[in-house]
Amino acid sequence: MSDAMQQLEARVDELETRLAFQEDTLTQLNDTIAQQDAQLRALVARLKEVSEKYQDLMFEMNKGDKPGEERPPHY
Repeated sequence: MSDAMQQLEARVDELETRLAFQEDTLTQLNDTIAQQDAQLRALVARLKEVSEKYQDLMFEMNKGDKPGEERPPHY
């Protein structure tokens, strides 16, 4: 086999190796993004629950008064 052919094979082998590592890295990144997306969706849902609970508690603390109907302190 000629020297040029051996160099070409070495280059192709190197490129195939790099491609395999890049495909593996992309798969890992995709999996990580999917996990983070699921976590973010769960956190957003939990934040909504906490916000609603907070609003309910604030309503109870104000004895059922709506936020715009608070009595001034001198009453």
